[in-house]
Amino acid sequence: QVNLVESGGDLVQPGGSLRLSCAASGFTLDSAVIGWFRQAPGQEREGVSCVTRGGRNKYYIDSVKGRFTVSVDNAKNTMYLEMDSLKPEDTAIYYCAANLDPVSPYYYCSRYGPPRDHWGQGTQVTVSS
Repeated sequence: QVNLVESGGDLVQPGGSLRLSCAASGFTLDSAVIGWFRQAPGQEREGVSCVTRGGRNKYYIDSVKGRFTVSVDNAKNTMYLEMDSLKPEDTAIYYCAANLDPVSPYYYCSRYGPPRDHWGQGTQVTVSS
């Protein structure tokens, strides 16, 4: 059974940092496509960063490039999102999602991407002074 569990969300001041984790079970990250998505109140869910091939292929949306870093620890079967220089507009619930049939990370993160088969429960990130 596929299971995704996010953790690491918190309240942080603008300019601060957080690291989110997504622990996966029931499949191996090395064989799937997996990504971070976020949804702010009143807005559509958007793909933030997606990876395939155990983290070797990565994609970021423009608004987080240079600030966020996605990584995969294949030994722990866990994906991370290191978020630096956080802004109030980064406030959202962050989810990880995975599909066992890998597609390109750009396509998986795209608003026109495939249905995401598996979701975690989400973790709240609030950036506020």
